[in-house]
Amino acid sequence: MRVDFSAISPREAYGWMTATILPRPIAWVSTVSAAGRTNLAPFSFFQGVTANPPTLMISVVNDRHGNLKDTVRNIGEVPEFVVNVVPYDVREAMNATAASLPPEVSEFERCGVPAVPSERVRPPRVGSSPVSYECALHSIVKIGEGPIAGNVVFGRILVAHVQEAVLGDNGLPDPARLDLIGRLGGAGYARTTDRFNLVRPD
Repeated sequence: MRVDFSAISPREAYGWMTATILPRPIAWVSTVSAAGRTNLAPFSFFQGVTANPPTLMISVVNDRHGNLKDTVRNIGEVPEFVVNVVPYDVREAMNATAASLPPEVSEFERCGVPAVPSERVRPPRVGSSPVSYECALHSIVKIGEGPIAGNVVFGRILVAHVQEAVLGDNGLPDPARLDLIGRLGGAGYARTTDRFNLVRPD
């Protein structure tokens, strides 16, 4: 089968991409507006970019009407954010924060997510996340216009908070103890509990 992306709608392209680019790690992103209102939302177009300087990216698509989501608007007002990773045991709370809520409603409060003050940025971090990256905005790259168009947010990692309970014998996070989840197509998710190793060639 051949899919010609130049001949299908953005919605169809989104469906093909989310069904084949997987599993996708989830960035549970906390932001704050200039007025001090907090926001928390999950995004699965998320990845590390480079370690020199330490940088990650999230892509936040416009809503079905082509409007910016609260996350991007907030980062435009207060150029800082926190990326919190999502373990299996907080999956329901993460999913609840994906609901479309008015800007004045805090997902932390509405969904009962524990907020912890950050060290270097204004948005709070998720207390139940095993790893939280405090980030300063590097840049936002807009790709496309209208519904589902992207806003790629690059953030410089300032500090990470890692729960001691997820550290392995080597002092680094143990994938089994992290037990993170990732997005598949549709309503599907995967866990990092089934793993294998391959030694890279010299």
